[in-house]
Amino acid sequence: MNPLKDRRGPPRLVARFVAISWRDLALSFGPILLFLAAALWLAVRLIQPAPPNTLTISAGPPDSSFWNAAQRYKPILARDGIKLIVLPSQGSLENLQRLADPASHVDIAFVQSGMREIAQDALPAKEAKHLVSLGSVSYMPLAVFYVGPRRERLSQFAGGRLAIGPEGSGTRALALALLKANGIEPGGTTQLLPLMGEDAAKALVEHRIDATFLSGDSAKPPVMAKLAHSPKVELFSFTQADAYVRRFRYLNEISYPEGMIDLGKNLPPENARTVAPTADLIARDSLHPALSDLLIEAAREVHGGATWLQAAGQFPAPIVHDFPISDDAARYYKSGKTFLYRVLPFWVASLADRLLVIVVPILVVLIPSLRLVPSVYAWRVKSRIYRWYGALIAIERGAFNETSEAERAALVERLDEIETSVNRMKMPLAYADQFYVLREHIGFVRERLMHGYHHAHEAPSDA
Repeated sequence: MNPLKDRRGPPRLVARFVAISWRDLALSFGPILLFLAAALWLAVRLIQPAPPNTLTISAGPPDSSFWNAAQRYKPILARDGIKLIVLPSQGSLENLQRLADPASHVDIAFVQSGMREIAQDALPAKEAKHLVSLGSVSYMPLAVFYVGPRRERLSQFAGGRLAIGPEGSGTRALALALLKANGIEPGGTTQLLPLMGEDAAKALVEHRIDATFLSGDSAKPPVMAKLAHSPKVELFSFTQADAYVRRFRYLNEISYPEGMIDLGKNLPPENARTVAPTADLIARDSLHPALSDLLIEAAREVHGGATWLQAAGQFPAPIVHDFPISDDAARYYKSGKTFLYRVLPFWVASLADRLLVIVVPILVVLIPSLRLVPSVYAWRVKSRIYRWYGALIAIERGAFNETSEAERAALVERLDEIETSVNRMKMPLAYADQFYVLREHIGFVRERLMHGYHHAHEAPSDA
C-alpha cells in the first residue's frame, strides 16, 4: 500500500472563471486614478474663477470727461452681461488712492499719468505694486492762457496770480510739479488759486488773474474758444517742451496746430507747443483676464476716434508710465482676443476656457495611462500563476534529494496545499490555458514525488 497516495484525496476543481478580474483591474487602474485625482485637484486650485458680472470704476466729478467716458463704457460692457458701477470722485488722485485701498472695492479707475510720482506720499508703495495699467486712452494736454507781456518760460509767471485748479485734481498736481521745477512753490509770492474751467476763464478775461492752467475737463473746447477769442489773452507755447518731456517721463510733447480753434480767424496764429500726460486705465492685478479684454475693447470703442490732438485708432495704447502694462493687456495688444473669445459668446467662452484647464490635464494623464493598464492588468493576473512555480521548483528539487519517508510526506502535503490553493483561484477566461498548464505542472511534480517513493522502496529488493 502506498502511504503517499493514501494521504491524497481526489482533487476538487473549485476555481472560478470570470470574464474579467475586477479586483486586478481596480488595482491596475487605481494608482492612475489617484494620480489623475491629484492632477485634477491641482488644476482646480490653479484654475481662474469665473469672471464676476459686476465691475466698479472710480471716474471723476459728474459731467467730467472721465465720468462721461465711464458712462459710455456701461452699455458696451452690458452687451456681455457685465454691470459697471460708476463712482464719482474728485479726480485722478482720489481714483488712485481708491485703487490702492482694497477695502474700497474699486476694480478700475481713470488716472492721469504721473500721479504716482506726483503724489507718492499719498500712495503707499506696498499697495502700488498691486496696480497695473490696461493702457493709455487719451492725451490730456496742458493749456496755459495768460494776459500781459509775452512769456516763453514758466518761471516768468513768478509773483503772479495763477489759477491751477482745485485740490485733488490732476491739473493742479501737474501744474504744481511744473511750477516747482521753475522755482515756484506754494507759500511764496506767487498766488496759486483753486479756480478752473469757466470760472478761471472768466477771471482771466476780467484780468483778475494773470494766467490759468487748463487740462482735461477744464480745457473743454468752449472754454478754449472763449479764451482764444478774447483780446489780450495769449496761449502759452512751451519752448522748453523737449526738456520737460525728458525730465518728466510721464509727459508727451504735442502741439496745438495753427488755426485749430478757429480756422477763419487763424486761432491760435501759430503752432503752440505743449506737454501732455495721458489718461490711463489702471486696475488691480487681480482683475480677471477676460474682463481685461472687454475693458480694452470698450476703451477702443470709446476713445479710438479722432480728436483735435489724436489720430483715429491711436488710443488705447500700451504706453508705460507709472504702472506696468498687465500681462493680459500686453497679450491683447499683441494678438487680440484668444480664439475662444473670438468665436464664442463671452460667457460660453469663459466657461470653455476654464474647462480646458481641467480637460487638458485629464487627457495628458489618461491617454498614456489607458495604454498602460492592459499590460499592468495582464502582469497582475499572470503573477498569481507564476508565484506558484517557485514553490513547485523547490518541491521538485526536494524530490531528487535523498529524503526520508517523513520528508517526502511533508513535500506531498505542501504540494497538496499548493494544488488546493490553485484550484480555489479566480481566473479570467482569457488566462484559462495558463491555469491548466500550471495544474499539469503540479501533476508532473506529483509524479516525480511518487516515482522517487517507489524507487526508494524497490532498491533493496534489487540488491
